[in-house]
Amino acid sequence: MLLDQETENEIVYELCQLLGRAILPVSRFDRPEAPAGGFGTAFFYTQLVGATDDGDVVHEWLLTADATTHAPYGEIGLRPSITEPADAASEDIRMPDFAGRWLHLPEIGVAAMPTGGLHGYAEDRGWHWRTQQVTDAVAAQADAIARVGAEPSAAFVLALGVAGDGARPLEAVIERVVRDGDDLRISTELPSGYVGAPVFGADADPDGDLALRCLGLVLPGNGTGHPVATFDRIRSAIAAATARYR
Repeated sequence: MLLDQETENEIVYELCQLLGRAILPVSRFDRPEAPAGGFGTAFFYTQLVGATDDGDVVHEWLLTADATTHAPYGEIGLRPSITEPADAASEDIRMPDFAGRWLHLPEIGVAAMPTGGLHGYAEDRGWHWRTQQVTDAVAAQADAIARVGAEPSAAFVLALGVAGDGARPLEAVIERVVRDGDDLRISTELPSGYVGAPVFGADADPDGDLALRCLGLVLPGNGTGHPVATFDRIRSAIAAATARYR
């Protein structure tokens, strides 16, 4: 659906408040001493896998585009707002065997990292993560994704861009998403650093009020904008891949 400018601006503000700490900058390197060869954004996603008498059972993943993960070395950036205490981590997380740390889902262009290692990294250094997550309740179901049609709809991308000095500022941009056959596509080319970022749409809830839904994540551009890996496919691909290890 298309929205008026005031509503779009309100959604951008709300996204930054509710999910600004869900995203992390990622970079890939050919060699540890080499400049980054590619920049992307990753985000925390909590997958609901069941329920017990004590509450919901969830698995937490760090999601990004698979294209950002295929390198011998990689880096996950740390922002002061996502550590407790703030500024507790003075260096970004540099990772050898970067590609080997991800569950690769090439059929949909997505990579998923279990976050246990990230939490262990923080614990070993005397701090912990202070993040927000895209939850299963926010991640769009198939019916919401199916409602995106061939006519442009409002879409909101929450990403960490790349400044001239190499800084990775938090950015939220208003775009348009359209249906392209069985796929969704953002209809413009996005700046460096946006690949892997979450894409949100506004959907009407049962009461007719607007509800934010994460449609999926940004894939590399193809000359006519950016395909979107949608959450119905992400859920299915993670479930199929993890079932092989049970």
